[in-house]
Amino acid sequence: MSSASVPNEALRVVTCETEESLAAASVLFNQYRHHYGEPPDADDRTIGWLTDMVRSKMLTIYTAFVNPSEDAPPIGLATSHAVPASLTMGRFWQLRDLYVLPGSRRRGVAAALMSAVREAALSAGATRLSLVTETDNQAALRLYLGLGFRPVEGLASLSLDLAPPEVRE
Repeated sequence: MSSASVPNEALRVVTCETEESLAAASVLFNQYRHHYGEPPDADDRTIGWLTDMVRSKMLTIYTAFVNPSEDAPPIGLATSHAVPASLTMGRFWQLRDLYVLPGSRRRGVAAALMSAVREAALSAGATRLSLVTETDNQAALRLYLGLGFRPVEGLASLSLDLAPPEVRE
C-alpha cells in the first residue's frame, strides 16, 4: 500500500454490531492490545469482551475498510462511549481506543474513524468529544490537534488500581 492518502470515498467506516463484524474487529483489537504490550489472545477472550461491551452498550466499535472490497479485513478501529456530564446535565463522548494497521497509517484512516465518532456523538446530542493519549505519542497528538482537539489545562489525570496485579490495565 502506498503512503498516499486514501480518498474519503474509498474509505468505509461501519459500526460493529453483528457477530461477523465483531469477529473482524476482534482481530484488529487484539493487534492493538499487542501493540501496547499485552500478550496475544490465545483463547478468544477478545471477541467475548468486545461482544459484551457492545451488547451492554458500554462501547461503540467502529472499523474502517478500504472500498470497494467487501471481503477485506478492517484496517482501522476506534471505540467510544457516552459519559454523563453532571454539571450540564447532558452527556459527552469519549474516544477510548484508536488504532490503524501500521501499513495503512498516514492515509486518512484515523481521521475517517474520528469523523465517524464525532458525527455519532453529535447525532446523540453530546456536548463534547474527549480523549486521552500519552504525552509522547506525537503522531496522535498532531492528528488530534489537526482535527480541532485542544489540551485541557488545569486538570490532573489520576487513577486508583482496584484489580489484583495480574488483571490491571
